[in-house]
Amino acid sequence: MKSKLRLAVLATLFSASLPALAMPEAIPETWGGDLATRPRLTGDWGGLRDEMAKKGIVLDVDAYWTPQTITSGGRDAGGSNWGNAIVALMVDTGKLGLWPGGYFKVQTISSFGNNLLYDSGAMIPANEFWILPTTKPDTGIQELTYTQFFSPQFGLQLGKINSLAPTNQFHGDNRTGFLNTALNFPVALAMVPLSAYGATALYLPSYDITVAGMVLDPNGTIMDDSLNNAFSDGVMALLSGDIKINPFGLPGHQNLTFAWSNKERPSLIQDPSNIARSLLTARYPRLGNPGPVLVDILEKHAPALLVPTQPLNMENETWAAVYSFEQYLWQPEGESKRGLGTFFSFGLSDGKANPVKYSYSLGLVGKGIVPGRPHDEFGIGWALTEFSDNFIPYMRDTFNLGLHRESAVEVYYNFAVTPWLSISPSYQYISPALDKVQDGNGNFKNLDNTQLLGIRVGLRF
Repeated sequence: MKSKLRLAVLATLFSASLPALAMPEAIPETWGGDLATRPRLTGDWGGLRDEMAKKGIVLDVDAYWTPQTITSGGRDAGGSNWGNAIVALMVDTGKLGLWPGGYFKVQTISSFGNNLLYDSGAMIPANEFWILPTTKPDTGIQELTYTQFFSPQFGLQLGKINSLAPTNQFHGDNRTGFLNTALNFPVALAMVPLSAYGATALYLPSYDITVAGMVLDPNGTIMDDSLNNAFSDGVMALLSGDIKINPFGLPGHQNLTFAWSNKERPSLIQDPSNIARSLLTARYPRLGNPGPVLVDILEKHAPALLVPTQPLNMENETWAAVYSFEQYLWQPEGESKRGLGTFFSFGLSDGKANPVKYSYSLGLVGKGIVPGRPHDEFGIGWALTEFSDNFIPYMRDTFNLGLHRESAVEVYYNFAVTPWLSISPSYQYISPALDKVQDGNGNFKNLDNTQLLGIRVGLRF
């Protein structure tokens, strides 16, 4: 009974930035059924999958294919195909007959194809999948964790933590919802690693209140599995509080998350000329020790290059904070997972090392409200990112590249064709932060607003 209560409580937990410490989704009563109704394409594997689930073992393989094209604006018009394959193994130690309250999960993510990350001209990726596991085709371990619940109110998680785990109702789920990163993730928390070694503690003093704390290796990445250098450069710490609300009998929640790190990072406040010399010296190391012959030449033709490069200014403390809420506006009677809802988030940072000063997102999402389509979903969202005034002043002022706010509007509709097949057309209109970009020949060109069309096909095997 306690185990069921624990999962019932945690299944309702939503968070703007911290993953829930629970199995990612409810396990179906059976993996079998005909092709149109079974929860996964490959069914129950002759009964083996159902037997594994009874013993707490779940193996899932999901694939997402996102062909997209730039119809206007950006660096260059054109299309590409990008795909991701996600393999997840989850083990419930209680069901396995070992000890109650324990959960093990390992998840890998692979990518293939080509993306429009740079061609879009946007500073914030227009498709969150483009950066998973890296910006190029590769494979990495996104999550490797063990979670232990000591009571329905308290749990701990250790290992390599996936900070992008989808836990929201209306945003934060790139598998069926928005594609744009700014609508999935509060980008003011851009310095939080996507995947890193660390620990999370979860405390539920009541059904309506959740407090979570997390410490992460600030240098963690999906592709880095080594523990040798973990926490060698400091720590990333997050504290999150979430409270459920029920105005007019409609469920919602509000969340406040604070992030802090003591990792030493290059400051955005620098001498522009020193930045230029540092970049040049890094590319041509000989300039750092030119020798007498080269000194004579430089004194005559480029004396500025002989000015010694000074150490870059550094920041040893950075912070960011995000407030968000999600709220149902309407639900069919007796339907807890269907309805029309809205979301909002606002984030800010110190702007000294984090290039993102402010971030906003706002949207409207409908779940199962289209007649005859109880499992379909649609949404319209707007996101705005404001960059720090200190961010790359040399590039902005010297080359007149601009660097102001970046906004994005996205509209999508997710067709739940079957429980294992989804097709989501998407349209985005992006106003990039940069006014100019370099083309393939190194020449600067004006950057117009970008229109991006795409479709996401999701398969669950």
